[in-house]
Amino acid sequence: MWIAVIYLWVVNTLTLLAFGWDKLRARRRKRRIPERKLLWLAALGGSPGALLGRWIFRHKTRKRLFSYYIFGIFGAQAVLAYLLAALELPSLV
Repeated sequence: MWIAVIYLWVVNTLTLLAFGWDKLRARRRKRRIPERKLLWLAALGGSPGALLGRWIFRHKTRKRLFSYYIFGIFGAQAVLAYLLAALELPSLV
């Protein structure tokens, strides 16, 4: 359980930092982080960090397809978390 919590903290922190770094690089017109890598970070469990990064840095908010992917990943992970929690609750009673 604790390993999963630590993993999620780390991957979400890395995702948030990646969005910030990419925004900084975009402003300086330097080489950027590919969208595919940002999406992979979100898919690996960092979707809350990705959504927070989009909001804090106002980054990649105009890209519709990218937004659909991020929200789709977040939705799928939310459903999965709900199902896992629902399966665990009866065993705790």
